[in-house]
Amino acid sequence: MSQWVAGLVVLLVVPLAFGLMWLGWRGRGRRQGDVPEPPAAPPAAGLGEPLLDPVEGLYVSTVRAGEWLDRVVVHGLGVRSDAVLHAGRAGLWFSRTGARDLFVPAEDLLAVRVESGIAGKYTVGEGLLVVRWRSRTPDGAAAAELDTGFRPREWATSAVLAATLQPLVPGGPA
Repeated sequence: MSQWVAGLVVLLVVPLAFGLMWLGWRGRGRRQGDVPEPPAAPPAAGLGEPLLDPVEGLYVSTVRAGEWLDRVVVHGLGVRSDAVLHAGRAGLWFSRTGARDLFVPAEDLLAVRVESGIAGKYTVGEGLLVVRWRSRTPDGAAAAELDTGFRPREWATSAVLAATLQPLVPGGPA
């Protein structure tokens, strides 16, 4: 009889836990309503001159700048997914599998660096490429500063990627 009671408790507690997690995710999304929807694709003119070959990897997440555990869930920015990073003079394009793509215009880039962790992923050493960028409202006004984490398939290439992308950062090395 106690096995039946334990089974019934599990059948009630597990859906309740998932329901509460879903409510928490939705609540976080409402609190992050100040983050405007970023472009999903590069402009019609394309990315311009490519800075590197497409890099396969893992789009880890996007967080508020400097808050490496504050995952941004609105507009699908918090969804972890396989991705391909394309970089050109016009900016960075994360072509994602199973999630909305993300395009970061070059003029909105604030920094490119390597880190060991961000919400959703922690690595040994500095294997994550982290891009700091400014989101913009539809009228072009600056909104939130965000950090996006990307883990290349070959983690040792993160530092090389950061150095290659550095010239895109306004005011950075040319």
